[in-house]
Amino acid sequence: MKKFGSKDIASAAIKISLTSDRHEEKALQSEYQKIGIHTAAVDYGGEFISSVMKIVERAVVSAKREGVIQDSHSEEGAVAGATREALSQIMNKAIGLNVGGKIGIARFEDHISVAIFFGIGLLHLNEVAIGLGHRVV
Repeated sequence: MKKFGSKDIASAAIKISLTSDRHEEKALQSEYQKIGIHTAAVDYGGEFISSVMKIVERAVVSAKREGVIQDSHSEEGAVAGATREALSQIMNKAIGLNVGGKIGIARFEDHISVAIFFGIGLLHLNEVAIGLGHRVV
């Protein structure tokens, strides 16, 4: 089996976060599973400040539900930390605005990456951004 590093896992998380529907998401997850990369994805939306904790919680719950992480303090903390890092990267653009998009999580061995694809804005005047965090468990 090929070894994957942090760049490969970050790329997988970004690709999962960019899928346009559940069918595409599940197909990509299946492809990654075949090569040993575990992935999860979940949608989110709302006003940025009030959504931050909800986004972190959704990332952790999704990662556990899809078997990306075990039910342990260190693995949950790794996903939460990587998610907070991804959120901090887009905070200046998003404060006070509505956000929506998808969280993508990928793991290979001890590498965990969380990518958050954001549509940021009001009505149809959206900005887009991707926040990315990585942790080692």
